[in-house]
Amino acid sequence: MDRRTFLTSAVAATAFSAVGGRSSASAGQAPPALRDVKLLVFDTFGTVVDWRSAVIAEGQALGKAKGFTVDWPAFADAWRAGYGPAMNRVRSGELPWTKLDVLHRATLDTLLVRFKITGLSPQEVDHLNRVWHRLKGWPDSVDGLTRLKKKFVIAPLSNGNVSLLTNMGKFAGLPWDAILSTELVRHYKPDRETYLMPGEFFDLPHEQVMMVAAHVGDLRSAKALGLRTAYVHRPLEYGTARQSTAPAAGTFDLQVGDMRALATALGT
Repeated sequence: MDRRTFLTSAVAATAFSAVGGRSSASAGQAPPALRDVKLLVFDTFGTVVDWRSAVIAEGQALGKAKGFTVDWPAFADAWRAGYGPAMNRVRSGELPWTKLDVLHRATLDTLLVRFKITGLSPQEVDHLNRVWHRLKGWPDSVDGLTRLKKKFVIAPLSNGNVSLLTNMGKFAGLPWDAILSTELVRHYKPDRETYLMPGEFFDLPHEQVMMVAAHVGDLRSAKALGLRTAYVHRPLEYGTARQSTAPAAGTFDLQVGDMRALATALGT
């Protein structure tokens, strides 16, 4: 077991009881209120995949190869911090529809200047920008999703564009049944069109769709439109220094410590 897996598992175990563990549902059976759920859709960055570790690792490898020193954790956090503001420029109408790869690149270009990263070829900058296509799942993700897939249709519901999510799924071995990118409706979360899309595409009432996420705002937006909700605690998304706090018990339909616990809570 490597250090990342050990730390992630240890923190998840601590969080396990804080978010209600495996729920009160008996093994092999979902809670009665959730037995009609047929489709699970997942926030991806931070919920299913560990974006921060991947950006840091690729940055460190690049710095070593090129002979420059950068605070890569700060770089990763700054790149992620540009995510929301960039999408809001599209949501507000300041920019026309622009896919996430292009927004990521615009943010990256400013960060290369800010962090004084020079000497990269255009191909190297393009490769770095596509690090978001090469993210690994949290240690429990593939196993938990594989179990859930036996009973439910599973798909990402992410702001990542279709090519990004497809490449990421193949890279990380994520067993998706379909790719639901917000690119398909040309809106970014939390626009209502994004949460209504899964039910409309799969001909299901919204209460038969469950949104799974590690982010409270994402789940609240989905819940307000009638979707079922499951919170997965990912305290290490932003590193050990910025561990997240779980919401109060009962805020969402389910609150669990990882994807394996979600599979157990939903009877798989």
